Amino acid sequence: MSSKKVQNRGLGRGLSALMADVNEANPRQDTGKMVQPDMMVPVEKVHPNPNQPRRHFESDALSDLSRSIAEKGIIQPLIVRRNPNRDGDFEIVAGERRWRAAQMAKLHEIPVIVRDFDDTEVLEVAIIENVQRADLNPVEEATGYSQLMTKFGHTQEKLADVLGKSRSHIANAVRLLNLPEEVLTYLRDGRLTSGHARALVAANDPATLARQVIHRSLSVRETEKLAKSGETPDKGSKVPSTPSANSKQKDADTKALEDDLSANLSMAVMIDHRPGQEHGQMTIRYTSLEQLDRLIGLLSV
Repeated sequence: MSSKKVQNRGLGRGLSALMADVNEANPRQDTGKMVQPDMMVPVEKVHPNPNQPRRHFESDALSDLSRSIAEKGIIQPLIVRRNPNRDGDFEIVAGERRWRAAQMAKLHEIPVIVRDFDDTEVLEVAIIENVQRADLNPVEEATGYSQLMTKFGHTQEKLADVLGKSRSHIANAVRLLNLPEEVLTYLRDGRLTSGHARALVAANDPATLARQVIHRSLSVRETEKLAKSGETPDKGSKVPSTPSANSKQKDADTKALEDDLSANLSMAVMIDHRPGQEHGQMTIRYTSLEQLDRLIGLLSV
């Protein structure tokens, strides 16, 4: 198939303008609705986006898609851009699962739609595509939001509006990245839910508590009580039924401020403000020297 003129998309388009490309690239494989590709390219000339936030592709789902592709072909073309580092090659913008499944099905060529995207737009499309997937794990989702905010300056409000999420959902998702890597691994593997992980973000020892939660099969509510107690009980001890005296519920405004600061800094922020008083304290918890360096830089401006 001959190459068509590459459609030039203006750089700097907003997230909402990119949504149409994602929707165009991702109807169901079995709908039979064919979108005309710009060209057919050898599968070895197409490469994944190195900034793709999605790192894990479930093998059974890929196998099912590969069988469908072997039988029907790729119904929906991949969206690609010309690889800025390798002449004649292409970089995937949307459709990496189809590319992987096509290789499993031993296809030699795949249909593509070529777009003229800059690095920001490539990542934006990848994020939009991925966060719409039901099987994206919470760490991948949070990483995607964090990349859009820290690398490209998008706000929580903008992400929430375009992606159809609440602002609190974006803030709570990004806060999960403050957890130790051990806890993030549990979250990726499905041994902890997002609700469990959110309850552990402000705990003094999230990893120890996470092991307790998994070992004892605690509910999210029980995990919240355990985290608020400030304790790391033995395996046989009971989860306290009420928070300790020093762990009273914070008012909604203080909690919202904590969430906003945590999301903006990508670090856990805890505010201890006593109602009716003008003073208090704010604690910022960093998990690496790189985070500490970044925080010092922000405070030194």
